[in-house]
Amino acid sequence: MKLLWADGLRFFSQASPSDPENFPFVVLGNKVDVDGGNSRVVSEKKARAWCASKGNIPYFETSAKEGINVEEAFQCIAKNALKSGEEEEIYLPDTIDVASSSQQRSTGCDC
Repeated sequence: MKLLWADGLRFFSQASPSDPENFPFVVLGNKVDVDGGNSRVVSEKKARAWCASKGNIPYFETSAKEGINVEEAFQCIAKNALKSGEEEEIYLPDTIDVASSSQQRSTGCDC
């Protein structure tokens, strides 16, 4: 499991989103139902401290098996993604000519 934590840290540093301050990263501590959480490699305290040091990234302790915080994590991801998407201006032309003659249509295979 330690490898997964290291991979997650590497992914975070290599993700390089165009606006890292507003990218909706979320960190999940999974399988908290296993062994009562006693077999974890990274403590909740350490994970929360790391998330705080990276700009207060939301952190959730989750268990898909028990349904713990799964819905909450996805709601957080969706809300943050929608919030960051509101600021982007998307260009849409007033009209789109779908019957434009500028595109050549294939008349068949030249094989």
